[in-house]
Amino acid sequence: MTTEGSLAAISREKPVLIAGPTASGKSALAMAIAARDGRIIVNADALQVYDCWRILTARPSIADEAALPHALYGHIERTESYSVGHWLREATKLLDQPIVIVGGTGLYFSALTKGLAEIPPIPPEIRARGDALRLADLPAMVAALDPVTAARTDLRNPARVQRAWEVQEATGRSLSSWQDGTGAPLLPLECVEALVLRPTTPWLDARIARRFETMMDEGALDEARAALPGWDPSLPSSRAIGAPELIAHLTGDLSLDAAIAAAKLASRRYAKRQRTWFRSKMADWREIVPG
Repeated sequence: MTTEGSLAAISREKPVLIAGPTASGKSALAMAIAARDGRIIVNADALQVYDCWRILTARPSIADEAALPHALYGHIERTESYSVGHWLREATKLLDQPIVIVGGTGLYFSALTKGLAEIPPIPPEIRARGDALRLADLPAMVAALDPVTAARTDLRNPARVQRAWEVQEATGRSLSSWQDGTGAPLLPLECVEALVLRPTTPWLDARIARRFETMMDEGALDEARAALPGWDPSLPSSRAIGAPELIAHLTGDLSLDAAIAAAKLASRRYAKRQRTWFRSKMADWREIVPG
């Protein structure tokens, strides 16, 4: 199904979930559904929760937020930790009203439709050790995982590897063991309209390039400049695509052209990881091909 032909076929009664890679047009589709049905738009993107990034994470504009009700966008300070558990608890409070949940963080959708293991918080000292080891020796971190957890983890994603390592270190139990004790889902897949956008690679790469140029025109460099004081690359909020590259320019480590090229490359690589995850974990979601 294409984006153009999708709206009429989407349920007006069920909760709607929209997943897709960066720059694939998720927000526009969510806005159209919300306007049609009188729904609230709920964020399911792990970086759009932070208050320091509107432009670089492509958060809805101020005008969009004024036009339709939005929730869980830009409400977390950049120094705060925010996990899938935090998101699920906040999203739970919104499920008693018509909603469309949209974003690119697959773990949020997985927790919502398949359940979430209640893993204890990671102590700060273990988080600090994990941050250091991830940067110094990621293969060692991978090697420390048990085989079942390793098989379930995207080993090309350092954040996922670190999460699995931290759980094992902090609790003495593997992440897979915790996952096997997962509770019942809040929104089982059979009770929702689950949509995943699957654009072609050339189409998406062109969109990514155009969108980053637009971000620069809209003030992305100023947004990065505002985040420069107290910049900490280990914070989850610092993983916003394009932020490390623009910070590197502002500190004199990259020319602006090189920073923009690096940010576009990082966006394409991130989109590739997202597409791989969605193919693996969302094979039973209804596909929409934008374009």
